[in-house]
Amino acid sequence: MPVIDLVSADDPRVADYVALSDAALRQRTDPGRGLYIAESSKVLRRALAAGHVPRSFFLAPKWLDGLSDVLDAHPDVPVFVGAPGVLEEITGFHLHRGALAAMNRPAPVPLAEALAGARRVIVLEDIVDHTNLGAIFRSAAALGIDAVLVSPRCADPLYRRSIRVSMGGVFQVPWVRLGQWDAGLRQLRSAGFTLAAMELTDDAQDIDQVAAESIERLALVLGTEGAGVSAATLAAVDRAVMIPMRAGVDSLNVAAASAVAMWELRAR
Repeated sequence: MPVIDLVSADDPRVADYVALSDAALRQRTDPGRGLYIAESSKVLRRALAAGHVPRSFFLAPKWLDGLSDVLDAHPDVPVFVGAPGVLEEITGFHLHRGALAAMNRPAPVPLAEALAGARRVIVLEDIVDHTNLGAIFRSAAALGIDAVLVSPRCADPLYRRSIRVSMGGVFQVPWVRLGQWDAGLRQLRSAGFTLAAMELTDDAQDIDQVAAESIERLALVLGTEGAGVSAATLAAVDRAVMIPMRAGVDSLNVAAASAVAMWELRAR
């Protein structure tokens, strides 16, 4: 394997890893450059197991032995190794988990392909918090969701923090970024999905009531923290759904609410 010792943060060969802590910058540049960053040995391994292709590896020397099988399996992929101070100067943060990989983004999944045979779909409207996004994907992978659709303004599921929080769940569930939100909702309905929004409205149905209907194909829309599902989207869906709660509490964090909903509304 071509191990390259980094002695300077100015090495142009590690451009993929520069300024990883700048979330806004990376969300603009990484998709356009066709890459994403896998952080931690566990996430890195799950990305490779999903068939994703590495561009390079970037790690502290102590990780060479633990990842030797991975590195040996990709003998033509460069391995950048450097002292912690050099690595931190490049990335902008301390590498607590020690190992990173720059990965080629997989080809986008066509919406029709993601929906083929699907019975339960999660639709995310403008969720911009990477931690919430990653937690939703982790629950989706665990609780049998067939696909996740994200709005044009939703955060990047392949942003480093989203991947890390999902524990690689983003590699296990097909996901699609909708080019046009309204058109995507219409395509779901045309494919036979009932559209439900998780939102506290005057006519919202209890989630257990909806679960008892045994709906064959269900798409559940979740909105961003605070604002929730938009009024336009509420007007476009078939119904609103709520989780009954103790008096004095009117909401859950969107990631927690999504896990409850995925379980209660699972295909049976």
